[in-house]
Amino acid sequence: MTVHFIGAGPGAADLLTVRAVRLLESSPVCVYAGTYVDDQILVHCPLDATLIDSQHLDLDQITDHLVAADQRGEDVARLCSGDPSIYSALAEQTRRLDAAGVSWDVTPGVPAYAAAAAIIGRELTVPELAQTVILTRTQAASTVMPETESLAYLAQTRATMIIHLGIRRTRQICAELTSAYGPDCPVAVVANATQPTERVLRGTLATIADQVEDAGLRQAAVIMVGEALHADEFVESHLYGKRTRLRRSQEV
Repeated sequence: MTVHFIGAGPGAADLLTVRAVRLLESSPVCVYAGTYVDDQILVHCPLDATLIDSQHLDLDQITDHLVAADQRGEDVARLCSGDPSIYSALAEQTRRLDAAGVSWDVTPGVPAYAAAAAIIGRELTVPELAQTVILTRTQAASTVMPETESLAYLAQTRATMIIHLGIRRTRQICAELTSAYGPDCPVAVVANATQPTERVLRGTLATIADQVEDAGLRQAAVIMVGEALHADEFVESHLYGKRTRLRRSQEV
């Protein structure tokens, strides 16, 4: 039997992958985070499936459910919001499953930052302006950030920065980033991406905190910072350029 860690995407049920739907339909047990996963996604589960909301469970309790299902010979669909590769506690859970001898696999999903970029209609990498995207978070009531990953340190790159799990600290984040990016650097905040309660705010490092506080945003939001978010004057990529291409025989 197998525990399937499945990326549930940012919220919209029609952004599930075909593989994710197939696994949901075939798993007798589904463990999901009710804070982010709604009934439109759970509708793919069998009518008689055991549904377990993990939002109020600790890691030990979640693991107990996964191991118990395995002992019963039942597959589990373990739904993760966004994509399991970032901020999903995948490493903690799979380490425990390995210790218990439980098989598992991972199915990717649409990450929140990709959905947010699609919603605002921007490419996060722009030729000769921003060719790097940093995915990070801030520390509040959470695990300590490595010293080399402070926002001020990362901001020195002036890359496009996507900040997860930090919407309640927007004002502090803007203050930390301003010295590197400048107060007029474009910022976009997307909350509850692709869901009916979706909210999009646009501003700068100098103005976005007021907007976030006025909107009362408290969770499920990403903060996007960088010149790529508002770039309109930049060189065109070589990807589709008409430059002369060397044949292999001409290459040195």
